[in-house]
Amino acid sequence: MKLPTDLVKMYKEIHGWVGIISGLALFIAFYAGAITMFEEPLQRWASPPSRLAPPPSLERTPELIDKVLAAHPEAARDYEISLAVDSTRPARMSWTDASGDEHGGGTTHYASLAPDGSLQVETTGPSPVAQFVDVLHQQVGLTFLPHEIAMPVMGAIALLYAIAIVSGLVVLLPSLVSDLFALRIGKNVKRMWLDIHNLLGVFSLPFHLVMALTCVVFAFHDQFYDAQAAAFGRPDRPAREAPGPPPAILPPAEIVARLGEQAPGFTPLVLDYSRRPDGSVFLRVAGTDPRFGTRGPTYGFAGVDPATGQIKATDYMPGRQDGWSATITSFFALHFGSFGGAPIRWAYFLLGLSGAFIFYTGNLLWIESRRRRERKAGLVEQTRPTRILGALTVGVPLGCVAGISASVAAAKLLAHDATPAIHGAIYYAVFLAFVGWALARGAARSGVELAIAGAAAMLAVPVASLIAGPGWYDSPALIAIDLTAIALAGLLAMSARSARRRMIDGPRDSVWARTAKNTAQTSTGRGTEPAGAP
Repeated sequence: MKLPTDLVKMYKEIHGWVGIISGLALFIAFYAGAITMFEEPLQRWASPPSRLAPPPSLERTPELIDKVLAAHPEAARDYEISLAVDSTRPARMSWTDASGDEHGGGTTHYASLAPDGSLQVETTGPSPVAQFVDVLHQQVGLTFLPHEIAMPVMGAIALLYAIAIVSGLVVLLPSLVSDLFALRIGKNVKRMWLDIHNLLGVFSLPFHLVMALTCVVFAFHDQFYDAQAAAFGRPDRPAREAPGPPPAILPPAEIVARLGEQAPGFTPLVLDYSRRPDGSVFLRVAGTDPRFGTRGPTYGFAGVDPATGQIKATDYMPGRQDGWSATITSFFALHFGSFGGAPIRWAYFLLGLSGAFIFYTGNLLWIESRRRRERKAGLVEQTRPTRILGALTVGVPLGCVAGISASVAAAKLLAHDATPAIHGAIYYAVFLAFVGWALARGAARSGVELAIAGAAAMLAVPVASLIAGPGWYDSPALIAIDLTAIALAGLLAMSARSARRRMIDGPRDSVWARTAKNTAQTSTGRGTEPAGAP
């Protein structure tokens, strides 16, 4: 396909600048997002056993509810009944106090019945590390910012991401047929990495388009609804009233039985009861149906009348939606990979890692091209912006990888003592240390040293499993977490070896060489050869 040279050049500049602005944030989003494909297995791996008594049967659950509401009347505002109790949901009944909101916060309480029938309540629940990684993914690494601020920032980065996709495709179009399957391995390492960058980008293009568009919707969700309300009006909401006497509702066992009659393929997991301002109770049932995609990452929702057990709302219920709701859900399912079971989740995991790799190599290629232009302009020393960008391109990705690994390993070792604040402190301590080291040591040296440190941090995950003792190997999914960590540590070790070889034997005037001098030609005659990626 023939395009005007000036047009291609313009889009190449756009692609480069947009990529360098958003690439590091997108690396964090994609790497953390890849891990969230196994959020539930990770949470089970990291969560210590509950110290509560075994959960009562569904038939005895009304007794538990009555005792909780008598001792903690504030729980009537919103409480959950877990039908499948495990380390991720360690109690039959739980609720979060009034300080919590839809974005987190507040203290979650878990309740069970002791063998003698007395009420047991504790506030130590499942490990928060999986949720921390998810928020890191959602907020492109800006978990220290309020949700209302971080999400628009994420939306702006997603818009840049979409521009980078379109501009990159325009740049590649003239040589698409000849270069698509080309993988030129040889002395020109930069060309090889460019071929890999282009190949991964083209074949994962549908995935990236879906990610970019859905991220924009997620980021500006509140703004979209606010604009809709301003244009079409919003019904007045009644003022919140004090809860009245508990209404007559069916016991959980009866709710589950009636759901089974109405929707045989739907498996309920959680019954979420909330009190409306008028004192009535609203019941939302979270569950799955493997035949259909879901609106959330792991389950969909059905609105149920708690007094009769009849399904009243199916907008978010898999398999029972109308055409419009099913269409909207398909976009969510495509983003979360919540369809097709384990094969799709593994595919999304690999696509997420390859996406992070695309942004990483894109930055490396842009920086090396910038250095080449500096050499042509007669600059002997690398400019400060080039040195800083090179260091950040090493420090930020490796800091993200090591920070998440250290936080995950700490979750296993700290057990009940781990909190979201502790995980945040561990992640940012490691992340900032890596970035600081890269800035102090330079891209070339830190590319070797931090890759080794990152591999060590990754190996801390299986080591933590062994230290934690029996139970770490309870299921294939939990074993897969440790094996994946070992495999990624091996890749980082190989990266360190490659970076060291390039630093010593590569072109002396490259950003990734040990010296910052432009010696034009070295004794090996490779002074002008483009360098590769770490």
